[in-house]
Amino acid sequence: MSDDPSRSFCFVHAADLHLDTPFKGVHETAPFVARALREASLAAFDAIVDLALERRAAFLVVAGDIYDGAERGLRAQLRFRSGLGRLAEAGIASFVVHGNHDPVAEGWSAVRSWPDGVTVFEPETVRVVPVLRDGIAIATVQGISYAKRETTENLALRFARPDGPGVHVGLLHCNVQGAAQGYADYSPCTLDDLRRARLDYWALGHIHQHGVLAVGDGPGEPYVVYAGNSQARSPRLSERGPKGAVVVHVAAGRVERVEPVACDKVRFDEIDCAIDDLVGLEDVEDRLLGRADDLLVAADGRSLVLRARLGGRGQLHEELARPGTLEGLLRHLRDAAGSPARFCWWDAIEDATAPDLDLDAVRVRGDFSSDLLQLAEAIAGDPVASSALGDELVGAAPRLLSRDVAGLVGDPGRLRELLGAATTLALDELASSDG
Repeated sequence: MSDDPSRSFCFVHAADLHLDTPFKGVHETAPFVARALREASLAAFDAIVDLALERRAAFLVVAGDIYDGAERGLRAQLRFRSGLGRLAEAGIASFVVHGNHDPVAEGWSAVRSWPDGVTVFEPETVRVVPVLRDGIAIATVQGISYAKRETTENLALRFARPDGPGVHVGLLHCNVQGAAQGYADYSPCTLDDLRRARLDYWALGHIHQHGVLAVGDGPGEPYVVYAGNSQARSPRLSERGPKGAVVVHVAAGRVERVEPVACDKVRFDEIDCAIDDLVGLEDVEDRLLGRADDLLVAADGRSLVLRARLGGRGQLHEELARPGTLEGLLRHLRDAAGSPARFCWWDAIEDATAPDLDLDAVRVRGDFSSDLLQLAEAIAGDPVASSALGDELVGAAPRLLSRDVAGLVGDPGRLRELLGAATTLALDELASSDG
């Protein structure tokens, strides 16, 4: 049976589609940018359907949050049904659970019937559905939807490996302990809870970053995978970079590997730009545009929404601080945003620059800042004093909540670097308070 072609196939794992979602935290946009953002989540789902068709996937699983809220829009519902219908026409089954954003009991549904081969799991109990190819069972998929948004039960404990051949897939919207920070604790569970079910693959949703929490090695050691969201929907850190779905490759009846595939249409990112070596504002613009061009190339034809963060020290700090300078620079960058087919929209520019710090002048001032600088330089130049400072930092590590402090011991260069940064920060704060 090891060479039976029916036991080698792929399936697609998607999650957190948030269809027709409003984009959050995005500032003013041009009309063609606003249109592209409104369409992006729907276009990303279309790309997932195309991916399943192109790869001739055996089935598609969608791990919750198909819609962005309980009052899901008609356009999103019809687009979702249409996409699953395209798969059904090609003989590709679809399996869907609802999550905290689109719980079954709290939302309006305009769809009363689904195409053949579409399974939408109910919230009452875990149901196991076989996947057949040419009459042979190649997999089972089991899942459970949220009835209400505030689902805090550990639903993973309801899953168990069924009897029978094939790859056994669990479909769940949940928060695995330690997977990521900043996410609400809906259906919280641990990796051990997931292993206890003895499945082969856990298709998870809720966390918007793609991640493989565990690599499978048979029953009891499953692949545990977050697909991530299909389309970024804000400039937050967790929304940056490629978004899409996961192609899961099965060989000889076992999950062999997972392949993340970008399906997003608009990508969010942030550019850091230091001004230390720049002379004029035109240099700032040139550097920002150069970094944007690099990101456009990496985006492989996708549009971008960018934020810029200006940092470092230099003579340009005062120019940037002049009223209207940042606004004017932002407007000028937006004028070159591109076309509706492919754009680079600048959402915001943050000025985190600082003026040049003349340490020679500080040393001879004879004030508290001068004393502080001289003390810091004396410690940095004295191996005994530096070692004592390192010991003090290690002792304070539990209070500082820093895991990296212990690494300073035995690394004089790193310790001097940290001391210099702390001194500069203190001098800046003193200068600010004097002002």
